Amino acid sequence: MSKTEWKEQKIKLSSAIVCAVLFLVAGFAVGVKWNSYSPYLGGKISSDKSISWSELNEVYNTLASNYDGDFEKSDIIEGAKKGLVEAVGDQYTVYMTKDETAEFNKSLHGDVGAGVGIEIGFRDDYTRVIRTLPDNPAKEAGVLAGDIIYKIDDEEVYTWETDEIATKLRGSAGTNVELTVVRDGEEKTFEMTRETINNVSAYYDFKGNDTAVITLTRFDVDTGTMVESFADDILNHGVKKIILDLRGNGGGYVSAARDLLSLWLDGEKILIQKSKLSPTEDLTYSLKNKALFANTKTIILVNGNTASASEIVAGALKDYGKATIIGETTFGKGVVQNVENLSDGTTLKVTSAHWFTPLGNTINQTGITPDKEVINTYDDTNHSRDPQMDAALAY
Repeated sequence: MSKTEWKEQKIKLSSAIVCAVLFLVAGFAVGVKWNSYSPYLGGKISSDKSISWSELNEVYNTLASNYDGDFEKSDIIEGAKKGLVEAVGDQYTVYMTKDETAEFNKSLHGDVGAGVGIEIGFRDDYTRVIRTLPDNPAKEAGVLAGDIIYKIDDEEVYTWETDEIATKLRGSAGTNVELTVVRDGEEKTFEMTRETINNVSAYYDFKGNDTAVITLTRFDVDTGTMVESFADDILNHGVKKIILDLRGNGGGYVSAARDLLSLWLDGEKILIQKSKLSPTEDLTYSLKNKALFANTKTIILVNGNTASASEIVAGALKDYGKATIIGETTFGKGVVQNVENLSDGTTLKVTSAHWFTPLGNTINQTGITPDKEVINTYDDTNHSRDPQMDAALAY
């Protein structure tokens, strides 16, 4: 590839959402509600219109009669299902095959398997490394934030979807993978051995004697209750300030966001949902008698990869004046998906509602604007600098 083709632009870290995490499954869902729980919205609307499949059958019969090659009917059917759903034109409404469903289920529970320990996202026309995790193969090999993913095991993948690249990089612990990146127009190749990644959804530590930092990587089923289990230790430490780090958190279960918010808000409205499927608004409230942090100074760190359930948390605490937001404008995913299990083991994830903050503000496609904008660049990341955290500690 010529150097001109790989010309890079300087961008801030929030320019696009992280679409996949290589130690997670590709396509991690945000803001979902399983249909096996009580539905978000009321009953479902049945359509009195049927679809005639004669045109689709005509295409298939013409293809089968004229195609000079072999194909599997099952592949055609799967492709038709995906095409049907994609025709809706909503990036969050997707059809998942059996294998994709299994990977999706694992991702929501942190069953990450083995990988090289990097976060990737689509930015400036290429899938790039967003950050490398400490004490993981990519970090130790010298992979840097901003690197363009070019080849995996000598196969060109730079035109692939980000989730496909993530899947290609994952594998069994102990297996080798060769990753070629492009940095400043030059190719660089790294040999790495995949390792099992420990991926808890929440953890905490202390900065000095008066500050606790709670980091959330996703909203798993038990993430809110996990943070609640930290509360006594945090309060007993005598902290005067909590920094809630939601950077790079793409969301997860809304019920987990509710549980987390219940540590700050006592039975208050946290979410408004509106849908064409329901004539009334659907309101969600925090739990009562759990607001242990209600009077603790709180700062929330966000960036362009903070999405959905994370934005529900940030938006609610901002509306109630319970937190100061520092960082970069969030991604802006103000929609909710139902996850419908289909009869053949496949899954349909479908957008069922739009959500709004307690004050009725929408963040869809606009995101949450921080109270204090602080940008982290690739250079900051690669040199272990964190201006956003520094600003939160000094606030």
